Amino acid sequence: MISFIVRIRFTPDDRQDMKNVLRELTRVSREEPGCVSYVPHWIEGEESTVLIYEQYRDEAAVEHHRSTTHFAQHAISGLYQRMLDRQVETLHAIA
Repeated sequence: MISFIVRIRFTPDDRQDMKNVLRELTRVSREEPGCVSYVPHWIEGEESTVLIYEQYRDEAAVEHHRSTTHFAQHAISGLYQRMLDRQVETLHAIA
C-alpha cells in the first residue's frame, strides 16, 4: 500500500472554490478501483491550508489516478493553478 500526505496552501479568498474542487476530486477519486482512501481536511487554525490523506493499493493504482481526466481537471488545472505551495510525503506501508 502506498499513501500520501499532501499539504496545500491557498489564499483565504480561494477557500470556498478549493472546497468545491476538492469535493468533486474526492468523489471521483474514491470511485477508482485502486483507491483505498482519499480524505481532504482543513487544518484547524490554518484556514488556508488543506491536508489530503490518500491511500492506493499499489503503484499501478497511483499511476492510474494521476492519468485520469478528473486528476487533470481538478488537480492540475484546478488546485495546482491556485496553490501558493505544496508539500508531499510518500508513505509505504510496513505491514
